[in-house]
Amino acid sequence: MLAILALTGPIYAIVAVGWLCTRYGLFDRTDMRVFGKYVVNLALPALLFTAIAQRRFGEVLQPVFLAAYGLGSLASLLLGLLWARRVARKRVSASAIAGLGMACPNSSFIGFPVVAQVFGPTVAGIGLAMALLVENFFTIPLALAIADSDGGGEGSVDAALRRSLRSISRNPMIWGIVAGFVFSFFRWELPEPVARTVNLFATACGSLSLFVIGGSLAGIRIHGPVARDAGVVAIGKLLVHPLAVLCLVLLLPPMERQLQLAVVVMAAVPMMGIYPILAQKYGHDTDAAAAQLGTTVASFFTLTALLWVVQHFWA
Repeated sequence: MLAILALTGPIYAIVAVGWLCTRYGLFDRTDMRVFGKYVVNLALPALLFTAIAQRRFGEVLQPVFLAAYGLGSLASLLLGLLWARRVARKRVSASAIAGLGMACPNSSFIGFPVVAQVFGPTVAGIGLAMALLVENFFTIPLALAIADSDGGGEGSVDAALRRSLRSISRNPMIWGIVAGFVFSFFRWELPEPVARTVNLFATACGSLSLFVIGGSLAGIRIHGPVARDAGVVAIGKLLVHPLAVLCLVLLLPPMERQLQLAVVVMAAVPMMGIYPILAQKYGHDTDAAAAQLGTTVASFFTLTALLWVVQHFWA
């Protein structure tokens, strides 16, 4: 257990430092948005490109990973939607946002650093690329289309899907993945000075992304009936989603063992950082922020337990 804590402890220590620095005024939440833009627009695209371009195309494109992660995310999304509609009696838009919180992890800012600590940056980069493809082309557009079908958003379901596609086309991380696939397929290599420059951007990703997560959580409060719903979403994200992905990993054809473990760990991290922002359009940002805070805090214990199980029974 001490060995596992030695892996997860520094990760959550950086999150805590980000929270403390923002809570006590060394930085403010506006600074976190600037740092986050740097990670999303420069560091993560560089990291994704490097991780993909340096390996053979057949090693990078992992259809079993995509299937396990995509179908597991769909199962978690539908279970969240069902709970919110049938049990919590929420409207369709709120139910879709709850399902999104259970099905779409923060693979970029938390999943990658955790997987990189355990399995190394190459496996983490490939896992992140596969996860981002599923999230951006499937999970997020589906959840937002369901939310828009309630009339709580702007426009029709078709309009929501078109907005999602436009957002994807402008996403630097997606372009980093595409460029990496092209270089991997044709076995191209960057000139050494350019490759070193890209690597310098990539190495800034891990610690800064964790710091941003901590700073973004400063000032969020959980109280009243919001706490109950936040707890259910946290259970769905930290337990149901990775269990669904694990079941599919065991049922689908085998892939490299480290990738099997990486996809489960990736599914076990808290929901994505923009979760409250996506929920804001439908008027559910308070619930989403509370769920994000509770899930992030609880994930220290659930991820530590998961990594202990992986080390002792599955590695």
